[in-house]
Amino acid sequence: MSVFEAIVLGILQGLTEYLPVSSSGHLAIGSALFGIEAEENMAFTVLVHIATVLSTLVILWKEISWIFRGLFRFRLNEETRYAGNILISMIPIGIIGFFFKDEVEAVFGSGLLIVGCMLLVTALLLAFSYYFKPREKSKISPRDAFIIGIAQAVAVLPGLSRSGSTIATGLLLGNKKTTLAQFSFLMVIPPIMGEALLDLVKMAKGADVTGNISTTALAAGFLAAFVSGCFACKWMINIVRKGKLIYFAIYCGAVGLATLLFTVFS
Repeated sequence: MSVFEAIVLGILQGLTEYLPVSSSGHLAIGSALFGIEAEENMAFTVLVHIATVLSTLVILWKEISWIFRGLFRFRLNEETRYAGNILISMIPIGIIGFFFKDEVEAVFGSGLLIVGCMLLVTALLLAFSYYFKPREKSKISPRDAFIIGIAQAVAVLPGLSRSGSTIATGLLLGNKKTTLAQFSFLMVIPPIMGEALLDLVKMAKGADVTGNISTTALAAGFLAAFVSGCFACKWMINIVRKGKLIYFAIYCGAVGLATLLFTVFS
C-alpha cells in the first residue's frame, strides 16, 4: 500500500464511518480497486477505525464529559441512565465478537458480492425509515438501546452501514432525530476500542498484522481518517436532525447496484 493509497482509503474511512453508506463496504471496494489484499489491509483497517473513534471524542467531547461528570456523582441520574443504555447497546456486538468472530472474518473475506448486496439492504433500510413516521418518544429506552445494539451487531457485515442501521432502527422505534446520531456515534466507541485492544494483544504475541504497509503509509492513513472523520461526524449530526437520509438511500442503492454489476461482469 502506497502513501497515496493510504490517504485515499483513510479519507474514505473517515467520511463513510459516520455517513450511512458503510465504511467497511467502501474500504473493501477501494481496496479492491487498488488491488490490495484483505490480509494486507487488516492492520490499516484497525488503525483508521481508531482514528475515527478519536475524531468522535473530539467532536462529541462536551457530551462525553457530561456523561463522566454524572457517573462520578455516584448516584442514579440522567447521565448514568445514558451510560447504562450505551452498555446495554454493546451486549449484542459483544456476543458476536466473543462467539462468532471467526465466522464474521470469513464473511469479510468473501469478496464484493456481499458488499453490493448489503449496500442495497442499507438503501432499503434508510428509505423505509425516511417514509415510515412513528410516534416520537422523548428518550431512548433500555429496550430501544438493546434493539439498536442488535442493528449494530448485524452491521458488522461488510456493506451494511453501522450508522445507517443504528440511526434507521432508532427512527423506526420512534426516537428523536436530535438524540439518535449522537447516541449512534457514542455507542460504537467501546466496541472499536475493544477490537483494537485485541489486535494489540495479537501484536504482543508476535502475530504479523501489519503486512507490507510502511509506517509512513499507516501514519498518513491515520491522519487522513482522523481529519475527515471530524468533518463527517459534525456534518452527519446536522443531516440526521434535518431528516435527509433519503439521499444516502439513493446513493447506497446506486453504489450497491454498480458493485454487483462490477462483480458479475469483471
